[in-house]
Amino acid sequence: MKQNTKINCRLQKSKTGIKTIECKNLLLTLLVATTLSACNKKTETKENDPFTLQGDTIVVPAKSMIGSKLKLETVKSEPYQLELQAAGTVKAIPNSYAEIAPPFSGRVTKVHLRLGMKTQAGTPLFEMISPDFTDAQKIYFQAKSGYQIAKLSLKRQQDLKNNGVGSQKDLEEAINNFEVSEKEYQNAAAGLKIFGVNTNKLVFGQPMVVTSPIAGEVITNDLIMGQYIKDDDAPKAKIADLKKVWVAGQIKEKDIRFIQELDGVEIQAGSYPDKKIIGKIYHVNEIIDETTRSVEVLIECLNPEHMLKPGMYVSVKFTDTPVNSLFIPEKAVLQFNDKSFVFVRVAEGRYIRRYVETGTSQNGKIAILKGLKSGETIISDGAFYLFEAK
Repeated sequence: MKQNTKINCRLQKSKTGIKTIECKNLLLTLLVATTLSACNKKTETKENDPFTLQGDTIVVPAKSMIGSKLKLETVKSEPYQLELQAAGTVKAIPNSYAEIAPPFSGRVTKVHLRLGMKTQAGTPLFEMISPDFTDAQKIYFQAKSGYQIAKLSLKRQQDLKNNGVGSQKDLEEAINNFEVSEKEYQNAAAGLKIFGVNTNKLVFGQPMVVTSPIAGEVITNDLIMGQYIKDDDAPKAKIADLKKVWVAGQIKEKDIRFIQELDGVEIQAGSYPDKKIIGKIYHVNEIIDETTRSVEVLIECLNPEHMLKPGMYVSVKFTDTPVNSLFIPEKAVLQFNDKSFVFVRVAEGRYIRRYVETGTSQNGKIAILKGLKSGETIISDGAFYLFEAK
């Protein structure tokens, strides 16, 4: 302070005990008041800091304003059974499902099938008259006749050659003709057998009899007596064996790792809320749906009562063998970049940041796979108050 400045100030104590400085110089009064205020605030802030850092340890004073907001919990191991919930759709197993389409164009002359009818492989479904089928029969019988003639000719040439009458050239021609005729006959017979035709009982001009390729039950039937159908028409009937079905469940990409370890699958349909069907994982698809970021899991289920019907929506619950795991409240876990961490108490009012590896979560708790041990104490609620601690 300059000595030539004339200031008349004096320190006096008020009735409340607060010391004040009385100055006649207004400017100095303001400067002094500001300085004192700043000093008092600085001292007050230091004493009431919510926490301080000592190395890697966060110290929360007993009188800190956040001390009472930090809830503590001792970590302990408890039995846990992993469960994944997913939506699913019932599907018929492809090997137990058949769509019946007309092999030729023609007119339906007789219908044997009906909805709900039980079938075996070879059970007649319907009959039809078809010009194409008649032509196929004609080709077959011509090929059969040519084969029989070539067979007799070959036998005759072999006898002549053996008796020294026939020539080697005639024998070779007969052999070649027989082989060609035999191949044509086999091809014609195979063409009819594809459609379930018994060539041993075939009579020229008989109607085409369409049979069931599998054992099962008729689940759709669109055939009408006298109807003219084409060989490129949509399937006219469907047969399925629904005693065993697939349920296609959708599992999110992040949960695929758990599927290989799961033991059982529980299926529940909304139409049968009191019924629980147990299935087993049959196949996990190798391709992820880019739209839903999920993978299809096929579950095989016994379905003796036909409760599960193709196209039905169901809920799927995957369950694992119970194991002891560490679970803590989800609020206790904080994120920093791509890492998860918790605050672990090392002493009264002292905490350290511990990075952890988390697993699945349920009912407000999350599994800890690495980073914590049973018996340690963590901040279970209010950890975000310490988030800025570096």
